[in-house]
Amino acid sequence: MAPVAVIKDDGTPASTPQANLKSKVEPVIAINPFYSPSLGDDGDTTYPYADFKPFFPKVDWEPLTEVAVTERGLFADPSKKNLLSAAQKVKNLTPAIGTEILGLDLRQLTATQKDELALLIGERGVVFFRDQELNIHEQLDLARHFGPLHKHATTPIPKNGLEEVHVVYNDASRRPDTSAFTKLELWHSDVSYELQPPSTTSLKVITGPEYGGDTLWSSGYALYSSLSPGLQKYLEGLTALHSAVAQAEGARAAGLHVRRKEIESIHPIVRVHPATGWKSIYVNPGFTRRIIGIPKAESDAILSFLFHQISENPDFQVRFHWEPNSIAIWDNRVVTHSATFDFWPATRHALRATPHGEKPTSVEDYEKSTGKVAKDRQLELSGATAVDPNKGGSLKPRGYND
Repeated sequence: MAPVAVIKDDGTPASTPQANLKSKVEPVIAINPFYSPSLGDDGDTTYPYADFKPFFPKVDWEPLTEVAVTERGLFADPSKKNLLSAAQKVKNLTPAIGTEILGLDLRQLTATQKDELALLIGERGVVFFRDQELNIHEQLDLARHFGPLHKHATTPIPKNGLEEVHVVYNDASRRPDTSAFTKLELWHSDVSYELQPPSTTSLKVITGPEYGGDTLWSSGYALYSSLSPGLQKYLEGLTALHSAVAQAEGARAAGLHVRRKEIESIHPIVRVHPATGWKSIYVNPGFTRRIIGIPKAESDAILSFLFHQISENPDFQVRFHWEPNSIAIWDNRVVTHSATFDFWPATRHALRATPHGEKPTSVEDYEKSTGKVAKDRQLELSGATAVDPNKGGSLKPRGYND
């Protein structure tokens, strides 16, 4: 039987279905647990972050229009010396993706250091910090350095009314129902259906479980680099439809108000990061629906292959265990991510700030507009040390044991 949710007139979920039987205007509505926001609330009024629990205001926002975005990574010193010299330790977590920086206070960054951080995140996909005391207003200010902030049309904002904050919240009152979705579908790039999807996004965990509740990121750079040259070239000429329809319908099914009309956008399957110039696969299981202009069977096969590579190939991924005051900042243009839901009945509560990026740029458009050649990240980084079979090296296939 599908789970049910009850929504009060002010847009907040009732604490129990029974509490709402007295109301004449609060229906019981079945929801889709994947595309509907979590409506759980344990009712704990002593919780220190109660003002940041989920709230669903019944307001209407105008459709988004194109806005000017300045890519801050283009202003960075490629060595990133101002940022990295201020840290106690900088540790790459995998060759393909993920860096952790220790001993740096995000509240103290200069504009120059923020620009270098933007470039580092563009290169590494996601950068992690721990023990960060910045509050939500400081987190929003940091995000604004990277672009104008996105307001989500369906997911919750905090009860204190900060519309530019996206709330991630689960507690013991609502156990995740996996009957309506697969783990593959959980992989996504945030709101990739927007005309200008997000760029340098931050998420700070304010309450988390002792163990579990990790997040994984997968590199679109690494996925592109893993493909054969023929497939790379083919995908560079294709576009795909990204859709907000299922997410909007999921919210309505839960009795929630959709604050801005849903949108569908067509984006290149291979996009180029404006600061690194590297090519990245830009599709995701959560929101990419079909490839434009090719037979459906072909589209389904290609997207299925790419989706499974995103979710199943550990060489492309990094996994992060959250602690209170941990913050991750990632580049939605070149990574996808997915959370684990293994922590129930513990509480997991996080706040996200989401700046808009540029309209996704195809390889052809990037090269025409910049006069530069878009690059394969792996070839760019390894070219100077790649094995040359004519100089005693060997490129023969080999097996792997571990």
